[in-house]
Amino acid sequence: MPRLGRAALPVRFGLTPVFLDSDLALLRDLGRHLETALGSPVQLVKRRTYQEIVAMLLAGQLDAAWICGFPYVRHADRLSLLAVPLHRGRPLYQSYLISDASLGASTIDDLRGLSHAFSDPDSNSGFLVTRWLLAARHERPEGFFNRPFFAYGHRNVLRAVGAGLAESGSVDGYVWETVADREPALTSGTRVIGRSDWHGFPPICCLSENRDGPAAQGLATAFIEMAESASGRRILKTLQLGGFIPGEPSLYDGIARMAATVESPT
Repeated sequence: MPRLGRAALPVRFGLTPVFLDSDLALLRDLGRHLETALGSPVQLVKRRTYQEIVAMLLAGQLDAAWICGFPYVRHADRLSLLAVPLHRGRPLYQSYLISDASLGASTIDDLRGLSHAFSDPDSNSGFLVTRWLLAARHERPEGFFNRPFFAYGHRNVLRAVGAGLAESGSVDGYVWETVADREPALTSGTRVIGRSDWHGFPPICCLSENRDGPAAQGLATAFIEMAESASGRRILKTLQLGGFIPGEPSLYDGIARMAATVESPT
């Protein structure tokens, strides 16, 4: 395990709304676990949007960040994978299309003309997947939905649909399942009407040029060995993750194909 020492500058680790950041105890435990593993101060950096964290990462203002597969494939020429979570034994997850449980909708076509909450414009599960589904129908979100908007956070999508602020939404399936288990009141007013193909789970990344540096290597080891300590196992239990693996870029090929489709000139 690379150890930086207490005299080193704080390691800056970025978190996007992919992370279940409503749990302050979880954030505290993660910060302490990483500090112990690295032997150095660690600063957890949170921002409201994916774009802000990714911009900081690309500018060298963060040593690493837990981001989404969509910005990873967009910047695959500059970013390297450090660790990928295991969810139910695999480094994969799905996007869920959800609706107000009272609507009786069963497919995306039933959502035409309804209001829709997306998570973030740089989210795979919270935007890209649905945008790609609509592109296959020669539609765009602003034409298909009555009032599409960004809630900036998967939990916010659940809140919006559950409270009637949106009639449907696009959300990270891992977040929906985890929240349904921990806070069922947040998902009880929603219904899953569609599940995407399996895609690479939101990864932990760093700038490729810093891949072999002590901060990046220390963080990679801290996550990959997380299940080997009591504090790490407690964090994994809270996150409902099985652990972390190094991961392969090919996990994100499906996301890259969707991004190429929706972002190609028409």
